[in-house]
Order: sequence, then C-alpha cells, then structure tokens
Amino acid sequence: MSNTLTDLGEVIASKLPDAVTASGVSDFGDLVLNVKLDKITKVVEFLKTNSAMKFSTLVDITAIDYPSRENRFEMVYHFLSMYMNLRIRLKLQVPEGGMVPSICEIHPGANWFEREVFDMYGVLFSGHPDLRRILTDYGFRGYPLRKDFPTTGYTELRYDEVGKRVVYEPVTLTQEYRQFDFMSPWEGAQYILPGDDKAEAK
Repeated sequence: MSNTLTDLGEVIASKLPDAVTASGVSDFGDLVLNVKLDKITKVVEFLKTNSAMKFSTLVDITAIDYPSRENRFEMVYHFLSMYMNLRIRLKLQVPEGGMVPSICEIHPGANWFEREVFDMYGVLFSGHPDLRRILTDYGFRGYPLRKDFPTTGYTELRYDEVGKRVVYEPVTLTQEYRQFDFMSPWEGAQYILPGDDKAEAK
C-alpha cells in the first residue's frame, strides 16, 4: 500500500508541478501533499474531478497554531476516495493575517469547516459565502485555539437581573486559587491528611 501511495503522490505532483511542493506517506497510511497557499483550489478540484482518483469526500478541515513560525498556521485538509479506498491529506502554510482561498464552490460541505477554523484560529478565507463565527458568540473576543489565548478567556457572559439583559464583563475569578500541596501521600507527607486523624483516634 505504501508503494501505491508513493506512486500516486508522484503522479499528482507531476500533474501539478506548480502547486505541490512535496509528497509522502504518513505513519497512519495517508498520502500527504504539501501545497502552495494560492493553489489549494486547483489541487482540490483536480483531486475531486480526476477520474482515476475521485477524492470526492471532504472529511475535515482544521488548522494547527505554531506561534514561533514565520507562517504561523498550518492548514490541514482530509479527503477520502471511496472509489479507491484511499485517504489524502493536504497541508499548506499560512502567515498570520493571511487569507486562504475557500473551497466551498468545490465542496459545499467546507462551509462550516472553514467557519470553525476562522472562529477558533482567526484564519480568513477569501471567497467564503458567509464567513462568521460558528461556535462562539458574535461578540466574542479572541480565538480560543491559538496558543496565546488565555485559559480563562477575556470576557464572561451573564444575565443581569437588574438590567434584564445579557452583559459581557472582564473575567473575574470568584475565589482565589486554592493552595494545593502536590506532594503525594505515598511519598510520606509531613502532616496528617484529612481523614487520617480519625483513624489514629481509634
């Protein structure tokens, strides 16, 4: 199977020399192609319409955040060919603030996937018919799956009984962080653990 995927990757790369920069086989048995950012629609359309491949099922679109890289985000597309029983993964590098061409016209199901990537990472898609948040609220600040997003978020939402409306406020912790002693009792704590005092009393 690995040889078949390697050969298929070489064929695709030879057909699209201006779009595919590298090809290989992952540890999970998927064909992986690195694609140029501005050529993603060309590659996706070729994979879907080529009669010998027919990667017609879009499985997923997601992103990975690498804050230290020049091209901060790595877009990842997964496709399935039910005709050949093969999977393919496309990867492309996106700088922060860069725009990715939408593939909604080729795969209408990409609509919500692209909206999710926009909502979670802030990656913009040019040509998307309705690019707006899908999991967070429209007034949400920030992008939750970026590595620099604070774990407590920026704002919290609550219903105000006095004003009879929903209000947004800066996050405030209702109690101080508890002081945890991370020493394992199996390592011999130097104090009496809660509950042990009852055992000694008996």
